[in-house]
Amino acid sequence: MIRTLGFKAGAIALLILLLMIPLTMIDGLVTERQRLRDGVLTDIARSSSYAQQLNGPLLVVPYRKRLTVWNTREDGSRYAQEQEVAGRLYLLPERFAVDGRLTTEARYRGIYQARLYHGVNRFSGQFAVPERFGLSEAEFPDYAFEAPFLALGVSDIRGIRNDLRLELDGQRIAFEPGSGEARLGSGVHAPLPALDGTPQDLAFAFDLDLQGSEQLSINPIGRDSRIMLASDWPHPSFFGEYLPSERESGDHGFSARWQTSFFATNQEEAVAACAQDASCQRFPTSTLGVAFIDPVDHYLKSERAIKYALLFILLTFAVFFLFEVIGRRSVHPVQYALAGLSLALFYLLLLSLSEHLGFGPAYGLSAGACVLLNGYYASHVLRGRTRGLGFGAALATLYGLLYGLLGAEDYALLLGSLLVFGLLAGTMALTRRVDWYGLNVRAAD
Repeated sequence: MIRTLGFKAGAIALLILLLMIPLTMIDGLVTERQRLRDGVLTDIARSSSYAQQLNGPLLVVPYRKRLTVWNTREDGSRYAQEQEVAGRLYLLPERFAVDGRLTTEARYRGIYQARLYHGVNRFSGQFAVPERFGLSEAEFPDYAFEAPFLALGVSDIRGIRNDLRLELDGQRIAFEPGSGEARLGSGVHAPLPALDGTPQDLAFAFDLDLQGSEQLSINPIGRDSRIMLASDWPHPSFFGEYLPSERESGDHGFSARWQTSFFATNQEEAVAACAQDASCQRFPTSTLGVAFIDPVDHYLKSERAIKYALLFILLTFAVFFLFEVIGRRSVHPVQYALAGLSLALFYLLLLSLSEHLGFGPAYGLSAGACVLLNGYYASHVLRGRTRGLGFGAALATLYGLLYGLLGAEDYALLLGSLLVFGLLAGTMALTRRVDWYGLNVRAAD
């Protein structure tokens, strides 16, 4: 029975469309497994501690202010009434420094792991208390000040691992639970000796042993803020409004330094505006920090690999078709379908093996299995061991190029364009003498 070239091309196109069904199912499976992984990581963080954000410390001075309010009687006369309102003054550190030493550990649950960190952080700095707390001489007598305290916001207080003690001008003061300031959220606070508005400098320091997961962010709240973080994790990802001014990373870990000022952060003006606005629920933050990321996310790479599946199947079928045309061997559409299914199963093998072996070894094993299977199959379909070896070599080259595309994220479009153009040029060169009008393909009985 004679089948025309057009019928064969239409059958191949239909097979490619049908193969998109299992590929879509595998893509959905990747998403499902990724969500399961993320849920497990969230559960591990819930049982230990979440990502940490540190706000403060702030020097908080509660006060009560006497006000004279003029009211109007029914007869139109006015009278004065004394009222008292409560409020708080907020002082930011003149100098603020953090020296953090972080170590990481992996927590496992089944085949999934979460990255936790333990940080021994030394906080130090100095508050410059202005005369009369910055109030004018005329309005200062209207204020009655209460006991001040130092407030530190810690997003997940379960991560605090030590007995916090504040060192303040030679004194050691125990921190108490709660930040004492709703706008900072959860945290701790330390009661301070009474302040009477006399100008003075208060030097402070404390050690915070903190545990968290995924990332650590700090609000550089000082007029002059200097933050240094070092860790044994070799793959840091720095984020926030400020990148490190100095950083080093290698196989043994990383170190990074930040330096900011009020001119860059505008913290002083933002905190003052928030203190006067009753609707301001949280102090403005301009954070900097580091995330402890895994540089190889096999789910993300598997998902990216599936995005190239259609192109990969088209190129593989094109190679198969070229062997058929040039070698004048008839290949049945069912044989195309079996080869296409093996290409689709490559992505399922890649997903399942990468969960246990990592992406690189999983890719090598999955690609090797598909190359051997299709090379063996092609040697019989095309009736020749040499043709089978050639088809296997071409398929192995395609898998190698696909791996290169997955690794070169920034240059994927460029490399992909060059690959398609090169394959088209090769196809045109190999088929330049083929008489397509006179070409007939005989189907195998």
